Amino acid sequence: MLDWASTFPGYTQLLTTAKKVFGRVIQTGPTPRHVGMIMDGNRRYAKTHKIELKEGHNMGFESMANILELLYESGVECATVYAFSIENFKRSSYEVNWLMDLAKSKFKQISQNGELCEQYGIKIKILGSTELLPPDVYTILKETEEITKDNTRAVLNICFPYTSRDEITSTIKNIVNESVQNNDFVVDENTVDRFLYTSNSPPLDILLRTSGTFRLSDFLLWQCVSSSCSIVFVDKLWPEFGPWDMCKVLINWSFNTYWYGNGSGYSTSNKNVRKNTYQLQPDIEKGTLIPITNSKGASGFERYTSEFEDDDDENSDVYQSDIEDNNFVNESDTATSENEPDWKKSN
Repeated sequence: MLDWASTFPGYTQLLTTAKKVFGRVIQTGPTPRHVGMIMDGNRRYAKTHKIELKEGHNMGFESMANILELLYESGVECATVYAFSIENFKRSSYEVNWLMDLAKSKFKQISQNGELCEQYGIKIKILGSTELLPPDVYTILKETEEITKDNTRAVLNICFPYTSRDEITSTIKNIVNESVQNNDFVVDENTVDRFLYTSNSPPLDILLRTSGTFRLSDFLLWQCVSSSCSIVFVDKLWPEFGPWDMCKVLINWSFNTYWYGNGSGYSTSNKNVRKNTYQLQPDIEKGTLIPITNSKGASGFERYTSEFEDDDDENSDVYQSDIEDNNFVNESDTATSENEPDWKKSN
C-alpha cells in the first residue's frame, strides 16, 4: 500500500476492517500457528530518511503492532519477535540507553492500556537473559508479564535481550542439573525442546527477516531447523514492511502448505529460490550432503529432482556450495569488545 494512502480520512479504520476480513479468509486454509520475526532495518531506515535513530526504532515498534494485529486476526497462536539481541549491547551507549527508554515506555503503555492484549487475549512472555537488563526495565517487563499472565487466546514472546546460542547454553546447563539429580533422566532432542525458552509454544512455522539480509543473526536456531518451518527473507526494511506485505507471506505459506505439505520455498528477496529449498542430510561415505524428501508431503526438492538425476558427483559440489553461499553465520551489525552492558560495568 502506498504511503500517501495513509493520509486519507478513515484509512486506519479501513485497514483494521481489511485485517479482519483477510483474517477470516486466511483461516479457511492452513494457518501458521507460530511466526517468528527478525525486525531488521530500523537503523538503515533512519539513515536513509535522514531522521534520528530513535525515530527509526519508534517507527519499527509501530510496524510491529500492525503486523501482530494482522497475525492474531489470521488465527496465529504465537508470535516471537527479536526485540533486542545481547549483541546489541555493543552499540553506542546513546543508542542502547534510548532503546531501553523506548522499551520502558512501550511496555508501560502495554501494562497501563493494553488494548491489543485485551482484544486478542495476548499473554506476553519475556525470553532471554533478563539479568543483563537495567533494574527499572526489568521491573516493568515483569509487571507486563504479570498483568497478561491469565490471557489464553494467543502468546507474544518478546526476546529481550536474547541470542540463540545463549538460549541453548542455558538449556544445556538446566539439562545437566536435571540429569545429575535424576539418574533415569533421558537426554534426547525432545528433552532439549522441553528446556528451551519456547518450550510452551507451538513448533515454528514461519521465520521472517526483513531488510534483504540473508542470515539468521542468532535467532531461534534450534527451532527453525524443522522441515516444516519456512524461512522468508524480504527486501523491505522493517518500518516499510506493512500488513499488505505480511498478507503475501501468509498466503504463500498457506498455498505451499496446502499443495506441497509445507510452507517452504518462498523469498521475496531472491525469486530463484531453488537452491534454498533442498532438504539435506550428510552422506558419511562420500563426505558430502545429499538431498532428501520430506516424508510428511511433497517438498521443494521433489519439484526439481529431475534436474539432478544420475549426476551425483557434480551435485555434491553444488550442495556443498549451497551451504557455503547461504552461510548463515551469527554476527552482529557492529563489533566491539564485551557483551556486558555499560550500566553493569559501572557497578
